[in-house]
Amino acid sequence: MGSTSDKISGKANEIAGKTKRAAGKATGNRDMQAEGDVQEAKGKGQVATGKVKDKLKGAVDRL
Repeated sequence: MGSTSDKISGKANEIAGKTKRAAGKATGNRDMQAEGDVQEAKGKGQVATGKVKDKLKGAVDRL
């Protein structure tokens, strides 16, 4: 996956995770809240991966 697609997928997972967590909190469903937390963390990791790929590509391009 390219850096842009990593960042887009990551943001989508962050939003979905936040939504899932809020729905779980509203309904008292702790499992759904936990799933939302995990999905949001996954998204943050994907965004971070995309940013690292951008920095690496920039460093290679400068060589």
